Amino acid sequence: MFLNFLFKNKKNNNSNKDMKQTPSTIKKTHNDVTRIKNEQIAVRKGELGEYKIDIQLSQMPKEYMYLNDLLVKNPKSSTGYSQIDHVIITPYGLFVIETKNYQGTIYGGKDRKTWLINGKFKMMNPLMQNYGHIQALKNFIDLKYHQYFISMVSFTKRCTFKIDEELRKINSSELVVYDIELTEFINRKVAVLKLHYKNPVLMKDAVEEIYTSFLNSNIVDESIRKQHVDSIQRKQNNDDKKD
Repeated sequence: MFLNFLFKNKKNNNSNKDMKQTPSTIKKTHNDVTRIKNEQIAVRKGELGEYKIDIQLSQMPKEYMYLNDLLVKNPKSSTGYSQIDHVIITPYGLFVIETKNYQGTIYGGKDRKTWLINGKFKMMNPLMQNYGHIQALKNFIDLKYHQYFISMVSFTKRCTFKIDEELRKINSSELVVYDIELTEFINRKVAVLKLHYKNPVLMKDAVEEIYTSFLNSNIVDESIRKQHVDSIQRKQNNDDKKD
């Protein structure tokens, strides 16, 4: 009986020892909890931002067609796929929109590989990212439509831009805008294209053909979508550790 008591007491002591947390362990746990909370907040803000844009797109002219959250195959991507936030097909051009939910001052230029948030946190040049998305989409439509793509990157109004001036000029084929002015810029861009082309470059049947091609190329399998997101997250975490 006495031996059993000693054994139990030793076992309990070992258990308590295992449960003790060192300062470094506590700090790591705190950092993990903070990171998870921040990720959850970012997701909620991202979902809200996407909803705001969806509302804007739903109010566009009825002859426009649009798709949200496309996942398409892209052999040139590190994951094998590209995830595209929004595509708007108009009679005068194809708008491909990448949305960002950062907060702070955004520093960047058209030809810079990386942009900065608040002068210190790096992000991939979103225009280069969107260029890859456009190249992926081109694989699913006729070559004759390839020249009509317009790239747009939308940031929330929680940001302030310190970027190349040309990226805010409506004549550019690559535009960086605030989310609240997205439809304004699209309408202004379409007005410029109307003056340039005189007549629609995409008739109704062409708009529908492109829409159907993109819709059919969209991957809805949740396991593939999760695999794509997890792969990007791992790469982001590895890049953060290097910095």
